[in-house]
Amino acid sequence: MRLKIIEQHKSHGGLQIKYRHYAETLQTEATFSLYLPEAATAATPTALIWWLAGLTCTDDNFSQKGAFQKYAAQQNIAFVMPDTSPRGADVADSEDWDLGQGAGFYLNATEAPWQAHFHMYDYLTKELPAIVYDLIPHFSGQESIMGHSMGGHGALILGLKNPARFKAISAFAPISHPSVVPWGKKAFTAYLGEDQTKWQAWDATALVANVDGPPPPILITQGTADDFYDTQLVETDFLTAAKEAGASVRYESETGYDHSYFTIASFIERHIAFHQHYFS
Repeated sequence: MRLKIIEQHKSHGGLQIKYRHYAETLQTEATFSLYLPEAATAATPTALIWWLAGLTCTDDNFSQKGAFQKYAAQQNIAFVMPDTSPRGADVADSEDWDLGQGAGFYLNATEAPWQAHFHMYDYLTKELPAIVYDLIPHFSGQESIMGHSMGGHGALILGLKNPARFKAISAFAPISHPSVVPWGKKAFTAYLGEDQTKWQAWDATALVANVDGPPPPILITQGTADDFYDTQLVETDFLTAAKEAGASVRYESETGYDHSYFTIASFIERHIAFHQHYFS
């Protein structure tokens, strides 16, 4: 595995680094970004938070607009930001902005032409962790996960499918019941096929009722001025399923906030504090 640094910037005493490597899982080159707080280079145990971005985004969106570095540095927490899908000239794509490259939905595709490269779940649970852990000088072994929109969906499903791995989950405006909303139906039909019973393995509302062990605590922030809320992001089904399952979910509705990174930057300190609480 050849890991190449594409760019590097100092931020709040730490380093924001962008990498490229060949991803065997995705069968193409991939990029990811990593923030290492200054204390991570000392003999100080450092926890890790995964950030999963939304539709059309890359690993750059959060690193450049998320305003998290100050708080990550204060708490000595590393952040890793993978890309949102496999990419490249040989990778299947769509003319639609909400399908294909930039819209991987963090699952393992089973349908042509997507199944050759779109294995984001395996990439994030098997290949990329082994790389990232070695890049943190004194990784504590503790990690959690957060994301936005499609990435909020990703954070929920990865966290719920791997409850022993992640200490906590948080999400901004997540697609929490993709099987019943247009974004999810379109992606799941393309990537997983018409059989909707197969969709349940990638739907947070179905997963929260069937977690293998106690589910990690969850924080969700949703803006009331989010243009996608009514058609894509309604949380009622997920919150009902979570309550019935006994999951710990804190849902916060923020008046006047929209779907943008302005909302994320406004509440990221609160989310980092939530995760820090569960790092021991």
